[in-house]
Amino acid sequence: MDQSLVFDIDLIRRYDKEGPRYTSYPTAPQFHDGFDEVEYRRIAKASNAAGGPLSLYFHIPFCDTVCYYCGCNKVVTKHRDRAAPYLERLHKEIAMQAALFDSSRVVEQLHWGGGTPTFISHDEMRTLMGTTREHFTLLDDDTGEYSIEIDPREARPDTIALLRELGFNRMSMGVQDFDPAVQKAVNRIQSLEETTAVANAARANGFKSLSIDLIYGLPHQSLTTFEDTLDKVLEMDPDRLSVFNYAHLPHLFMPQRRINEAELPSGQAKLDILQYIIGRLTDAGYVFIGMDHFAKPDDELSRAQREHSLYRNFQGYSTHAECDLIGLGVTSIGKVGNTYGQNRKDMDSYYQAIDAGHIPVFRGIELSADDVLRREVITQLICHFELRYAEIEERFGINFAEYFAIEIPEVEQMVADGLVKVDAQGIEVMPAGRLLIRNVCMPFDRYLRERREQRFSKVI
Repeated sequence: MDQSLVFDIDLIRRYDKEGPRYTSYPTAPQFHDGFDEVEYRRIAKASNAAGGPLSLYFHIPFCDTVCYYCGCNKVVTKHRDRAAPYLERLHKEIAMQAALFDSSRVVEQLHWGGGTPTFISHDEMRTLMGTTREHFTLLDDDTGEYSIEIDPREARPDTIALLRELGFNRMSMGVQDFDPAVQKAVNRIQSLEETTAVANAARANGFKSLSIDLIYGLPHQSLTTFEDTLDKVLEMDPDRLSVFNYAHLPHLFMPQRRINEAELPSGQAKLDILQYIIGRLTDAGYVFIGMDHFAKPDDELSRAQREHSLYRNFQGYSTHAECDLIGLGVTSIGKVGNTYGQNRKDMDSYYQAIDAGHIPVFRGIELSADDVLRREVITQLICHFELRYAEIEERFGINFAEYFAIEIPEVEQMVADGLVKVDAQGIEVMPAGRLLIRNVCMPFDRYLRERREQRFSKVI
């Protein structure tokens, strides 16, 4: 398939509005407390009839320092001993969750996210992975996609060696920006040397994939400073890059109140940086996967997109659409069968649920037939940049033009602008529309149509 991308400044300015990131459909605002532990247990046990592999996500919420831009659920503390009572509960949740799923279901994907997963000690890492292996069927032949998020300030070379020994073979590393003024403004002081040391350790220990996260739109950033950061990052030769737009929402995320809005780059400066990122990464041989993600042409994400097996979940783009995803730890979200379920979001209530012997799911949603249909439409567009009507009609037993009689004209309005091509066979997102893929998906979002007051980040 054509994986090219065109940066059209006029189109971006016209279409840059708020919209969901579609890490799920329905999106999180539709989760409700009617979907609770009882419903989750019922669905989890029923999922064993279909069988299939599993994916595990572990949330490790602790951070030594707060990055002012961060909107993640986290616990900022210098006290490392605070991890012990949390991990004790996490081990109990692992046992309770595993009891719901047949041991024949192999874990093909596993991910530790945060927070900062490497906040915990080496012994705690060994115990957590050991407990996971005790209760779930993990792969021992290194064919699984077992990944971890790394803060280079919290990982020595021996930490990387241990993680490889435990079975991790993919690593995502936060960088954001190397400019000293930017780092100071967002309270993330991270040297090039310590970052490079972790990248080199990953290669030396045989990690299969290295992904690096960057953010544009931070205080004091300019095109010149970001050029320097990107040059340094490309010298590390990552397999993937995620380049996120900073959304300044201090009314939602308290740490962002420490950022001086006067120091944020202008809208035009952000667009200049984005345009440079796209050109520089394209020239370096990376493929635009979608949204914020770039990958080398031979990377699993690039191959999956070409083979139409790419998927999108709460961790971003994924290659294992067939897995039931089990979320473990405070605030984690899972996808089991045609449901989404989220764990308790604050530490106290999470502890109380676990101590009482309860799986801590407190809200979620069981998808209707319409939800499943619309999720598939949005997934096809956001992952593959095309949609074939015949495939949807055969799978769901509908007439696409009739079912989506309201939505298709809205998409057709984007034809004249060059975002999409629409014909009797389906919808193709053009190179100029790929940066605006969220706009193309939004007409098919029934909840967005019905409740316009929802707040989301800008698409660019």
